[in-house]
Amino acid sequence: MPNIARNTSGVSLPLSVSDEIWGNTQEASAVMRLARKINLPGSGVTVPMVTGDAQADWVAETNEKPVSDATVSNKSITPYKLAVIETFSNEFKRDIPGLYEELARRLPNALALKFDQTVFHATTAPGSNFDLLKNAPALTVDGTGTYADLVAIDAAIANAGGVLDGWVFSPKGKAVLLNASDSTNRPLFLSNLQAEGGINQVLGSPLVVARSAYKADAAGDDGEVIGFAGDWTSAVYGTVNGIEVSMSDQATVNKAGTQLNLWQRNMFALRVEVEIGFAVKNINHFVKITSGVNTVA
Repeated sequence: MPNIARNTSGVSLPLSVSDEIWGNTQEASAVMRLARKINLPGSGVTVPMVTGDAQADWVAETNEKPVSDATVSNKSITPYKLAVIETFSNEFKRDIPGLYEELARRLPNALALKFDQTVFHATTAPGSNFDLLKNAPALTVDGTGTYADLVAIDAAIANAGGVLDGWVFSPKGKAVLLNASDSTNRPLFLSNLQAEGGINQVLGSPLVVARSAYKADAAGDDGEVIGFAGDWTSAVYGTVNGIEVSMSDQATVNKAGTQLNLWQRNMFALRVEVEIGFAVKNINHFVKITSGVNTVA
């Protein structure tokens, strides 16, 4: 009898592609979840700010009433373009439609990730009138005296005239909170894991967990960054037209120095872009949270 089986030499079985798609979980922008959204024209906008209110005072009978003026200022916000292009072959879309659709769905989130990374950690802004939280004062939450460290952050923002109303912790920062316990070793920020499902608030203010809030230690930094806290009512962002998505199979794309004529190669490209700006009223209304780890000499 001939020995013909699936492992016989010369037999090649085509691989099937699963409907299951594995990939890292993507997150929406933590900054956009906490900051206020404003209308932002393409030329930018100037926002009037009240920096101090008129002060009333007690007056004795027949005495002159006090005269006090409010103080005002303004803040300019300029949008900058954030974009990415991804290329595909027509055959890829035809033969692996599930994977193509997942990649296309995830593409706009690349903008959200870059926006957060810029606001949190960039040393240079995209241009003028774009604020960076990297410049906020730094305080440490290192896993020892965690509650006191968090109160110190709240107090620092209050002393600057702000009211802490939101936290952003990286997963590593969240682990510090989960490890915090009282004198009887009970979790400090979680009374019932099964019922609560996780830490949603810290000191009464909402908590957003985002990988983009983390940054490893680097030369010239304050150490390893694990999160941010602040008065998010004094932070605003705006987009000109929202996220725009465009597809082309006729263009020529410059990909790492190689010119790709899409029509000639039976390819197409997806382009996603957004014009976006970010500003805070007072950088001292925010705190950059470090872990106390400093590995760079």
